[in-house]
Amino acid sequence: MEYLELFLKSIFIDNMVFAFFLGMCSYLAVSKKVSTAVGLGAAVIFVLAITVPLNFLLDKYILREGALVWLGPEYADYDLSFLTFILFIATIATMVQLVEIVVEKFSPSLYNSLGIFLPLIAVNCAILGGSLFMQQKEFATISHAAVYGIGSGIGWFLAILAIAAIREKIRYSNVPAPLRGLGITFILTGLMAIGFMSFGGMLTGGEEEEKEPKAVQVEKKETTKEVAENTNVTILK
Repeated sequence: MEYLELFLKSIFIDNMVFAFFLGMCSYLAVSKKVSTAVGLGAAVIFVLAITVPLNFLLDKYILREGALVWLGPEYADYDLSFLTFILFIATIATMVQLVEIVVEKFSPSLYNSLGIFLPLIAVNCAILGGSLFMQQKEFATISHAAVYGIGSGIGWFLAILAIAAIREKIRYSNVPAPLRGLGITFILTGLMAIGFMSFGGMLTGGEEEEKEPKAVQVEKKETTKEVAENTNVTILK
């Protein structure tokens, strides 16, 4: 249940595009066709699914203060956290190069349609953001980091797929001239972000909401008893 909650939360509530507006460059540029959006979205899922767990291991065993204690007690005071960005980006760039080679080998048409935006996944802030959020959330195990990475990738994939499908449809609509292109795309993105905000209460509430009315009832009963006692005392006097 814990993994399912983390998975759903990373897709719908902490969506990289609609909650944090990360990865907007590729999101806006490669969302003109559904086929292209699917290819880039799949690449983002793969990169996040690999890099977030790898960066979790780097953070746990190398970067954190005292993480090098496994090398010996004399390394317990070492703090390499200043290398976080360098190592995280190096891991991401390595995985992106692997994806680029695979896509170019097995799907040259998709490779040509993605163009410069495929290698630019290496500097996509959604990819780096996934690793930094993982570090901030301080996951206990690598499996938590993997679930978060996959969920974040799927969330970004759903975002670019949805906007690509809408942009293909509105191409034949009578959009006002000043809003054509990126204008209407920004408006649609904002509306979808508002829609995704409705998922914010999906995994919250429950027990706390049930307990609060009971506490209120107890307080009311106590207050009623106090009023009754004070009234009886006044009448006796």
